[in-house]
Amino acid sequence: MDRCVVLVDAGYLLGAAASLLAGEPSRSRIAVDHAAVVSGLRERAELETGQPLLRIYWFDGAPDRVPQPEHRRLRVMPRVTVRLGALTRTDGRWAQKGVDAAMHAELSELARNRACSDIVLVTGDGDLLPGMMSAKEHGVAVHLWAVQAADGDYNQSEDLVAEADERRVLDRAWITAAIRARDGVVCPPPGPHSEFAAILAAPLPESAAGPSEPRQEAHPHPEAQRPGKNGSAPAAEGTGTAAPGKGVPTPKDLADLGRAHAAPSQHPQPAPSATLRWSSEKGWTERATGADLPDTSGLPTLAQLTTAEQRWADREADITAVSGDPYEVGQVFARRWIARLTEPAQLQQLSTHYPRVPHRIDGELLRYAARFGLLAHKDDQIDEHDRYAIRAGFWREVDARTVAEHAPAAD
Repeated sequence: MDRCVVLVDAGYLLGAAASLLAGEPSRSRIAVDHAAVVSGLRERAELETGQPLLRIYWFDGAPDRVPQPEHRRLRVMPRVTVRLGALTRTDGRWAQKGVDAAMHAELSELARNRACSDIVLVTGDGDLLPGMMSAKEHGVAVHLWAVQAADGDYNQSEDLVAEADERRVLDRAWITAAIRARDGVVCPPPGPHSEFAAILAAPLPESAAGPSEPRQEAHPHPEAQRPGKNGSAPAAEGTGTAAPGKGVPTPKDLADLGRAHAAPSQHPQPAPSATLRWSSEKGWTERATGADLPDTSGLPTLAQLTTAEQRWADREADITAVSGDPYEVGQVFARRWIARLTEPAQLQQLSTHYPRVPHRIDGELLRYAARFGLLAHKDDQIDEHDRYAIRAGFWREVDARTVAEHAPAAD
């Protein structure tokens, strides 16, 4: 049948809307115009699918499955059918029971009986993946709709996203047409969150870094060494110097040489003169250390430059437009960092660090790459080829933008 059906997980739709507008997923924080929501869903479903609406199924939880006032309003609306699961309270929190199973059963039955040609799912629960696959096998086109995430993160099962035939996002403008935060105030898009920067710039925990890697004498890749618990490279017991015989020291090792590890009354020893050799696509590069190292404290991380709205858009682009090639991943990261800089001079400052990506930015870059399955352990070793490709893409983009900014203007 050439008709469309909409299956709505109300817990997901309204909880995500509350997070977006009121800052927390509690539905008590929002006021919902259910007639406007239903009208908006119908209009968009018919537009997206090109088919007339058969019915909207509204799946929600209720204590003892007893319809609440909102359910009574919904079930008398044209083309709306309400299906209720149980709502139980455990450890002070409410949880839906039976809603996913009911959605799965309805999805399968609609497809098996060929009641429609297109099904729109408004949900984020990966438990519906088998039902989605079954519907596709019966020739039904499955459209998956998401609600814009409040913190810019992802609020749907990625397996569900991958299996859907089409995917759309109900953004803030669509949501606010029918839902508002109580007291008449819609939370503005949040600004940059310092906690994001702290999380993304922090060193990888040992559990994420995988099994310990044997260190080789005079290892040519200083960034391959595992950081210590405080984010710095390991040092010899009780001293401020890098442990001998553990490979080439990292810049963090050398920066910490002679710094106060003893009582404040003792004088710190001066940092010894040393030179590091950095491998790059331009060959080996001699780098001074200690006081001659460029200052990185003024360079912001991407998280510090990114608003929650931008972070959400970035995640959408990562899903739909970024291939996951290591070189491209480095380019995309650098492109976003450069585009959001508030001080153009910071780009030139970054370029002086070549070929070493500043520590905080490098950690964030590698964590971003990890989203695409890169940096996976192969034979208990971190894939250094991917690391170099990621950083090469980063530097190529920085180099291209730096050259463009300093190119003479055409007459």
